[in-house]
Amino acid sequence: MLERKTIGVDMGGTKIHASLISGKEIISECTLDTPAKESEKAVLDRLIEAIEQVFQSDCEGIGIGVPSVVDSEKGIVYDVVAIPSWKEVHLKEILENHFKTPVYVNNDSNCFALGENFFGKGINASNFIGVTIGTGLGSGIIIDNKLYHGANTGAGEIGSISYKDGIIEQYTASEFFTSKGLDGEELYKAAKNGDQKALVTFEEYGKNLSEVVKIILYAYDPEVIILGGSISNAFEFFIEAVWKDLEDYMYPIALKTLKIEKSELKNSAVLGAAALVYNFKTETILES
Repeated sequence: MLERKTIGVDMGGTKIHASLISGKEIISECTLDTPAKESEKAVLDRLIEAIEQVFQSDCEGIGIGVPSVVDSEKGIVYDVVAIPSWKEVHLKEILENHFKTPVYVNNDSNCFALGENFFGKGINASNFIGVTIGTGLGSGIIIDNKLYHGANTGAGEIGSISYKDGIIEQYTASEFFTSKGLDGEELYKAAKNGDQKALVTFEEYGKNLSEVVKIILYAYDPEVIILGGSISNAFEFFIEAVWKDLEDYMYPIALKTLKIEKSELKNSAVLGAAALVYNFKTETILES
């Protein structure tokens, strides 16, 4: 199944990245700017243009990851913050009518988890959580080898849980650094050069991220937690603090088998979107 052609689309407020994929290999790709401030139709037209650049008639389906709430069954996208005109877009219906091929739409964090499930470090795990840490904090949940996304693909919105004087995302995503007047990428470079201030900052970050891990453990008790997103590049500088702050976790037996790993999946956004197609076909086979 994984050698068949699919299209994965990473739909963002800045860029639209569409790729024709066979297995893990990207055969062709197209990246266009998202006209985020323009009309719903203007954004749709740009999305269609990007897909058309890589589309082939023998594609088995198109998977699209979007940073928003999605009715994954009907393929309706709601209230995309980064694209103000997208309040209720019937994306599946529109694109299936245009391309005459199945289309699957889901939240981008769920796509990340599916990508790890089919292509990455989640291949050998039946129960794991994929956590993206970058501009925001999102998570995708795999239970018994199936994606669990809740009624509105809103399951796993751990970043919105109250923490300190705000929400967890403020302390575990890019705002943690910008609120201190720091540039995360520059801080990472400084840490690599042994800068003590940078190392202490990442240690503080790790303590905050440990609270996310505790919530995941209490709620889902997974085998593995896989970290992705831009901040995960600094994994080596915060992971020790994460583990150290887990010492007060109520069920230490779970920590003996828990793995916390950094994603090594290249092109994870489009591969994760393409995995929506594989996921549907796998579920269809299992149910038949």
